[in-house]
Amino acid sequence: MAANTTPEAPLPVGEVSRLIGGWIDRLGAVWVEGQITQLSRRPGAGVVFLTLRDPSYDISVSVTCYRQVFDTVADVVGEGARVVVLAKPEWYAPRGQLSLRAAEIRPVGVGELLARLERLKKALAAEGLFAPERKKPLPFLPQLIGLVCGRASAAERDVLENARHRWPAVRFEVRNVPVQGVHAVPQVVQAVKELDETDEVDVIIVARGGGSVEDLLPFSDEQLVRAVAACRTPVVSAIGHEPDNPLLDHVADLRASTPTDAAKKVVPDVGEEFERVRMLRDRARRCVRAFVEREERGLAHALARPSIEDPHRMVDERAEQVASLAERGRRTLGHLLDRADSELTHTHARVVALSPAATLRRGYAVLQKADGHVVRGPDEVSDGESLRARVADGEFTVKVGE
Repeated sequence: MAANTTPEAPLPVGEVSRLIGGWIDRLGAVWVEGQITQLSRRPGAGVVFLTLRDPSYDISVSVTCYRQVFDTVADVVGEGARVVVLAKPEWYAPRGQLSLRAAEIRPVGVGELLARLERLKKALAAEGLFAPERKKPLPFLPQLIGLVCGRASAAERDVLENARHRWPAVRFEVRNVPVQGVHAVPQVVQAVKELDETDEVDVIIVARGGGSVEDLLPFSDEQLVRAVAACRTPVVSAIGHEPDNPLLDHVADLRASTPTDAAKKVVPDVGEEFERVRMLRDRARRCVRAFVEREERGLAHALARPSIEDPHRMVDERAEQVASLAERGRRTLGHLLDRADSELTHTHARVVALSPAATLRRGYAVLQKADGHVVRGPDEVSDGESLRARVADGEFTVKVGE
């Protein structure tokens, strides 16, 4: 129960520490899992001091145990090992410090580690962190490569030497961090985030040499996997050797079997590219030459035709035909005109012969009344009526007698 206190009646620090110790004493023993970060075994001392850390939350707690408890696992447990401890919480009132008193220590076996990693792998895969559509393509020729690796490690040497051998002008931004142990995860995560925030970095390589499952355990940490998944820069995983398969391989945009393989996949070989350019240039030259030769053959074939070889020949042949047709047309038109002229002459003669004027020239006359009607019979006129007589050379007036 909470102590009854007021601003006027506060509890001393020692009393608060004593109460905390009383509450903690009522707790029973619990099984705790963590990673040993510090181990102190003083010669002749009956107590062993350890620091147990949770890498996921970056929390540490002190653990003490009797030497005979630790000696049962001393051959297989050291700094960096993951263990399960049966311990009872203890409160050291003078210092206000919480610690655990271990009654039993069990190392976490490889089989159990692999089972836990498999469960974590399935959970992350269900979230879509390993989906192929999330993978980002690598640039063809990165101008600046970020490299996260151990200091003066073989992985760093392999990546740098092989990359510069393939493309001497390539540049690197190297971040040396611990690649195993308790400090590996936070520092690798920080290095990846720093390189991802650098705009000049085109691709990030996380490299480490081979090792045991425990040594490679930081590269299967959930915090690192999520940090790589959140990167906007393509990330290449080059952890261990071909059989090694940490979770980082699944979330990375590209998995390389070794650090050397990472350099080959990220940096193109200048010799191979030069040879490829040469082959493409030769192929283009052959294609152009074949095209020109094909067109030359077509042109030669066209020039060999009579119409192209002697173009005036066709014109001359057609000119004779045109002249013959023109002469024929002139003759035909002349005949038609002559025939039409003859027919017109005969028609004119018939018209002249049949016209009233010709009749009048033979001595006939046409009588017309005053209103212009032609007199056809004597009953159409009356005695003394004036008529107009029309003859071949003119007209005159006459009067009707009896």
